[in-house]
Amino acid sequence: MNTALASLLALLAAIVLSMFSRINVGLLAIVAAWIIGVYGAGMKPDAVAAGFPASLFLTLAGATLLFAVAETNRSLEGLAGRVFRVARGNVRVLPILFFIVGFVLAAVGPGAVPGVALAIPLAMALAYRAQLPPLLTALMVANGANAGNLSPLSAVGIIANSKMAAAGLVGSEWKVMVANFLAHLLVAALAYGFYIARLPKETTRLDDAVVVEPFTRSQVLTLCVLAAWIVGVVFFKLHVGLSAFAAALLLLALRAADESAAIKQVPWGIILMVTGVSVLIAILESSGGMKLFADLLAAIATPGSVNGVIAFVTGVISTYSSTSGVVLPAFLPTVPGLVQQLGGGDPLAISLSINVGSSMVDVSPLSTIGALCVAAVSDPVRARKLFYQLLIWGLSMTVVSALLCQLFAGVIAQW
Repeated sequence: MNTALASLLALLAAIVLSMFSRINVGLLAIVAAWIIGVYGAGMKPDAVAAGFPASLFLTLAGATLLFAVAETNRSLEGLAGRVFRVARGNVRVLPILFFIVGFVLAAVGPGAVPGVALAIPLAMALAYRAQLPPLLTALMVANGANAGNLSPLSAVGIIANSKMAAAGLVGSEWKVMVANFLAHLLVAALAYGFYIARLPKETTRLDDAVVVEPFTRSQVLTLCVLAAWIVGVVFFKLHVGLSAFAAALLLLALRAADESAAIKQVPWGIILMVTGVSVLIAILESSGGMKLFADLLAAIATPGSVNGVIAFVTGVISTYSSTSGVVLPAFLPTVPGLVQQLGGGDPLAISLSINVGSSMVDVSPLSTIGALCVAAVSDPVRARKLFYQLLIWGLSMTVVSALLCQLFAGVIAQW
């Protein structure tokens, strides 16, 4: 077996493992890269280790540490509670606020998973009191968080943009965010319209549903530093990761949060997953495995259909696997080779299709986001019903995202 095929099979094995096993796929990827690179391709161990994405690691670790500080001292939780009070008794406004809160929490840095984890418990409690369907609540929070998941500040957005930049697609950060935002906004709006039209005119008021405690000194300080960090990154082009480390250090030095608790809160498993898969993909690229992968995709697509096909394929895989840890690092680097093999196609449109296709299915209860939504429902019967509803919705998004990407990815890419 040649090295190109061996590296491709190793990547596919890693993807399959991530669907059915709790073993961190990053560990498998690093070991596979070592064995294939050193004993298959005759590379030196240092050459294999050079595939580790040090810059991406610093960016992810810095950004997640900063928001771990904000999570441990409950700054973001307090901010979310204040946003929910804006409803002031209007039940029909609540789902819109669920979407907005999920979007903001994900877009400013933590990403969709922490955003949903912060928002969904309170959202489900409010929805139960207001007699809103759990499915609507889950869809609004999850789609809101996913809508902000590819912002230039979020951990997943950083992954997507860095992989696209490595493939030669730079300067498209806002198109990445807009395409993803519009797709999730559309499906959330459809769900909202369907359920709100069926609400009875008499609904429970929620004036006292949310008890908001005053911000503490640490929380005020944290929110101020977060705001300053966002301004620095957006307007002064500060390095996302390194500036986040500086902001986190400042907060920890001022005792705004417990250092040990914040470090434990950092999603080290996800960081290992992303960086580990990147090491294997570096071997895939150097051995010719990436070209082989592009050949296989080219065999089932044409320049005219590739956007829909790639969105569907990545959506199916992401239903069971990790979007940020497996799908984006595995598929985005294939785009230039795929375009070459097809003899046409817009690289940016294909990349947008990968991003959207893989993220729209993340409301499935087989994903972390969907699982968080199900876990927030205390009644076992309602939770079981929500599980199957989200499963059907998530699987249907593979088709919906394929259609949306086929119709609109090229338009946004050329915008």
